[in-house]
Amino acid sequence: MQKPHLSVAQILQMNLGFLGLQFSFGLQQANMSPIWGYLGAEESNFAWLGIAGPLTGLIVQPIIGSMSDRTSSRWGRRTPYFLIGAVM
Repeated sequence: MQKPHLSVAQILQMNLGFLGLQFSFGLQQANMSPIWGYLGAEESNFAWLGIAGPLTGLIVQPIIGSMSDRTSSRWGRRTPYFLIGAVM
């Protein structure tokens, strides 16, 4: 199967979308410090709190991916994990 050929305009549009995602993620991370302070976290722990999400994803995602590859259900391989994650 041959890969689709993307025009320069399509590539730029895709990159603009990813730029928006990264910008919104950066805004969210920048505004977490006041929330953590309000919740009682000490300022010296803000760096650990900021890295906790990505670090957890780095560890948990491969484990869940491996488990879901061996899962078979009537909803497919990934859907049960999405549902359990949404409930959690």
